[in-house]
Amino acid sequence: MTQEPAGSGAARGHVRVMLADDHPLVRAGVRRVLEGVQGVEVVGETETGSQTLSELKATQPDVLLLDLNMPDGDGFAVLREARTVAPDTHIVVLTMHAQPEYITRAVREGANGYLLKDLAVQDLVAAIDAVLAGGSFFSERAQRALAESLRAGGAGESPLARLTGREREVLVAVARGMTTKEIAAKQNISARTVETHRANLMRKLELRSVALLTQFAIREGLIQPGEAGT
Repeated sequence: MTQEPAGSGAARGHVRVMLADDHPLVRAGVRRVLEGVQGVEVVGETETGSQTLSELKATQPDVLLLDLNMPDGDGFAVLREARTVAPDTHIVVLTMHAQPEYITRAVREGANGYLLKDLAVQDLVAAIDAVLAGGSFFSERAQRALAESLRAGGAGESPLARLTGREREVLVAVARGMTTKEIAAKQNISARTVETHRANLMRKLELRSVALLTQFAIREGLIQPGEAGT
């Protein structure tokens, strides 16, 4: 997971970039940076997972800059589905999460790069050039987090790593106060399957109430405190 050298701007050619982030100010800041880069065109902006997949399928950009926090679901699910709807698109995760488990899972799900939002401006163009050249790009803090995790032999790995993609989606929905029926309709699965996922969540996380699941989701950054259900 070494950082590949970035290509030169002169050799970049015409690059079509799509932005997926639920914060308008973040999208505006990233767009402003990219609009100042020769050969780069921002071809779309989305703020939800469903919008992202729909726009991605229609636009087929060269690069997708993807946040992991989506208001209508798990960003990892978007990342996973993106590999199917736009297999030639290079995906760079743009997030606030520096935990090793987030980074390693993003790589497993198909991310070509991983940037942290607080340092994204200085790394953004280099990351785009690197992934377009067939390499990968990880911000310095992300590389450090992975290295420390490897040195520790995986000790202290977050319980999040134990969950499947669907279990994470159900966890987010439960934490947002959605009912079993609502989750089943949203995920297009049966109510019984939702209950099974909820039971698996409680078993894997060793949390025995919805309130504790909600606290866990907030602590791990899956939802913001204001999104929690009552």
